[in-house]
Amino acid sequence: MDDPELVTAADVRRMQGLAQRVTAVRPDLVNSDASVGELAWIWGKGHASHGESWRRRLWFSGGELVAWGWAFLPHRVRRNDGSVKDVTGAWLTYQVHPHHDELVDEVIDWYDAVAAGLERAVIAQAADEVALKRWTAHGYDTDPDSLGDAGSWTQLNERDLDDVERPTLPDGFRFRTAGEAGPQAAVQAHVDAWAPSPYTIEAYEGVRRTPPYRGDLHVLVEAPDGTMAASAIMWLDGVNSTAEFEPVGTHPDYRRRGLGRAMLLHGMHLARAAGARHMTVACLGAPGHPGARGLYYSVGFRMFSRDVPLIKAAGEARPSQ
Repeated sequence: MDDPELVTAADVRRMQGLAQRVTAVRPDLVNSDASVGELAWIWGKGHASHGESWRRRLWFSGGELVAWGWAFLPHRVRRNDGSVKDVTGAWLTYQVHPHHDELVDEVIDWYDAVAAGLERAVIAQAADEVALKRWTAHGYDTDPDSLGDAGSWTQLNERDLDDVERPTLPDGFRFRTAGEAGPQAAVQAHVDAWAPSPYTIEAYEGVRRTPPYRGDLHVLVEAPDGTMAASAIMWLDGVNSTAEFEPVGTHPDYRRRGLGRAMLLHGMHLARAAGARHMTVACLGAPGHPGARGLYYSVGFRMFSRDVPLIKAAGEARPSQ
């Protein structure tokens, strides 16, 4: 498995297994794109349309996965409004078990080789001092777009599920599951909240087929006129008795009515009934992005960890060690 290969569904399951093991010992080191739910969401919605531009390498010890890298190479994104976005740089998602942090250098060397000649971006966790030092030694610097009030860095928020407030919806609104609402309604709810979006029925079918997706943990809020005004997917990690929200969105015509807050509270009750004792959700952390953070704080979440976006210019050579 030394050569770059396309990412497979089996690879994603192995990656999720490593995420569970890292969560058990150092949850603050789980990269923001490497959690159980985030891996499922990224793979499920994107592999049919962009999988040919994905490369991966896996590192094993004693038959157990201990590190992996997933490189997203240049590709074209077609969105529902007819617009097209050309992604010209490379992006890396990765995870290294803290007991094998000597492999960080191998991950970096592999990424520099597979994305040679491209601008390269990667996310490291602020708590991962070993990895940050190694990325810096290989010529990676803080992404300037991540700085300042409008920065693009992400924070992970957490809370326990011991005492969750009961949700209250405005008159005429009701909670639904994706199984009840059907695929078209579930897709439209996401597209409305995140327009313009490349999300399609095909992408949703990919999500539904990706463990640990559960239709009863995919919740929506239906408006009196039948519009799906808000939606969220919860991903249950049964090994660690935790669950995460990803994604969460509200139709722009229905914001500031308390729907998102009620949906999150309702979702946490469902997650607890499914066996979760702990909940996480990510959001942009810079001061200029207060909306999602304020919503999550209003239902009891607090910041747990944050990431550090790093970047390396196209064609930049590896510095002397």
